[in-house]
Amino acid sequence: MNYGFVKVAAAVPQVQVADCFYNIEKIEGLMRKASEQGVQIIAFPELSITAYTCLDLFTQQTLLDNAEKSLLQLIDNTKELPLLTMVGVPLRTENRLINAAVVFQQGTILGIVPKTYLPNHKESQEKRWFTSAAELHQTTIQIAGKKYPISNHLLFQSGTVSIGIEMGEDLWAPIPTSSILAMEGAQILFNLSASNELIGKHAYLCSLVAQQSARCMAGYVYASAGFGESSTDLVYAGNAIIAENGKLLAESPRFTMEEQLVISEIDMEALQYDRQIHTNFTNGISLLQKIEPQVISFTLPVNEEFHLTRSIDPHPFIPSGNSLKERCEEIIQMQIGGLAKRMIHTHAQTAVVGISGGLDSTLALLITVMTFDALKIPRKQIIGITMPGFGTTGRTYNNAVNLIHSLGVTFKEISIKEACLQHFKDINHDPQVHDVTYENSQARERTQLLMDIANQVNGMVIGTGDLSELALGWATYNGDHMSMYGVNGNIPKTLVQYLVEWVARNKVDEASCTTLLDIVDTPISPELIPADEQGNIKQKTEDLVGPYELHDFFLYHFLRFSSRPAKIYYLAQIAFSGVYDQATIKKWLYTFFRRFFQQQFKRSCLPDGPKVGSVGLSPRGDWRMPSDAMSKLWLDEIEKI
Repeated sequence: MNYGFVKVAAAVPQVQVADCFYNIEKIEGLMRKASEQGVQIIAFPELSITAYTCLDLFTQQTLLDNAEKSLLQLIDNTKELPLLTMVGVPLRTENRLINAAVVFQQGTILGIVPKTYLPNHKESQEKRWFTSAAELHQTTIQIAGKKYPISNHLLFQSGTVSIGIEMGEDLWAPIPTSSILAMEGAQILFNLSASNELIGKHAYLCSLVAQQSARCMAGYVYASAGFGESSTDLVYAGNAIIAENGKLLAESPRFTMEEQLVISEIDMEALQYDRQIHTNFTNGISLLQKIEPQVISFTLPVNEEFHLTRSIDPHPFIPSGNSLKERCEEIIQMQIGGLAKRMIHTHAQTAVVGISGGLDSTLALLITVMTFDALKIPRKQIIGITMPGFGTTGRTYNNAVNLIHSLGVTFKEISIKEACLQHFKDINHDPQVHDVTYENSQARERTQLLMDIANQVNGMVIGTGDLSELALGWATYNGDHMSMYGVNGNIPKTLVQYLVEWVARNKVDEASCTTLLDIVDTPISPELIPADEQGNIKQKTEDLVGPYELHDFFLYHFLRFSSRPAKIYYLAQIAFSGVYDQATIKKWLYTFFRRFFQQQFKRSCLPDGPKVGSVGLSPRGDWRMPSDAMSKLWLDEIEKI
């Protein structure tokens, strides 16, 4: 099962200028190699049968006749291969010459797409030889006595898969041909190109391809001429790029003298989901002249032994390298901006934060401190309250106290033990029974204290709960679940630690940094159950609900792409290969969906908080779900895996 993925390839063959039969031999070799690797659709560069740099040789009948003969020979030689192929070739029609992409499969030409935008600059003067698709009048072209559809508005369709083709300069136009094809239904766009290298051009090209795939919410496969095209004054590096909805999936090495075959998979289900929820996607076509595309059917090869070659990020919320630093700073600035606006709007004079010594409350305190600094409000008007209970350990307590003091906020300590014991007595609960009542009573006692103190000082309680806890419902209803403004509600647990560490290394003094780094290394725990005999944390959250890195992975794919459980399980096996076995992934996937559905009622009444990413659970916009929806369909699917 391919879970909606289509395997595509961008190929850069070795070519010799004007040697058509040599070139088709190399093209055929790459087709066979691609077919052996399960590729279903493959694209070759522009004019790859003749080579792009033939210049005035394009006017020679000898070259044009042999280009057509070699094209037909290539098609016949590969008729047993199931993959859909597109190659570039010069063709004659209407007493003109066109720069064409020929699409064929299993010995049959399906259609011809002529280039629309012909460059006429120092590096390339195609208008000297070729005619634009916009100047053609006929809807068919004759090749070897047979007629085939010709248009720059052809859609090649197999079931729910629809592809469109543009060539080279088409991508660089103000309104690329691919933009119109995408609005007409194409989900995978192919570009047969021959773009020479210039300093800085490659980075711009990669950005252009990624951006076009994002604007079109499509897969984009770009195949450009390589080493063999380098002739006279121009150098061709062999750019083969595959992108999907703004993300580069695969890219060829440049300036190699070897042939290139770049393979990846386009996630059709993810693209369909994005187009489905962005209802304005196709509206733009109403502003353009309506051209009805011609739909041509093809058969998408069945890949019996499908293997995913694209990488699957196990931590989709966390970018890598320098991007992580930029992301951390950007998120923190959004959190500060949201809280600052709320402070100004409510005329709150203070902020109250419950500090446990854990990651979430630490991040909430840091955001509050930086917000007060930005508003030029003294930090002493922040009240950091530590509320030790039955499960509080020395490590977390000391970290909480040290952090409050080193950051210069007002310190307050209130033990909740006696209040909880009185409460247990009032409700006739045995304090030796460490059940849900025992745990939740402590969480609600803490929240009551925070709320009441905020009332005393004309302040606002800053919420600490994160996105991962909200997804799992790992919060006490009307306890830590509630606040007056939740700064972490859109931050997943796997990202919280990176944000805290970034602040530690970039925004605070040495003493605060030391405390923060120890907090990052502390096991995640609600600390509602007494510590063990050595005073260490006994109640570890990830032992109870599962690893947060798995749950964040599940959450991302479930909400971002509406992926079904079987697909999430498949992707998780790849992403966490060697980390978790199949049984472990399945166990926690079941837990995720069970809890996600059961706990929706907690998310239906969340406090406000800043939206920072594409995945969120705010009931006011990001996620609207009935609290009583049944999880049976999702859990049944997991059980059948």
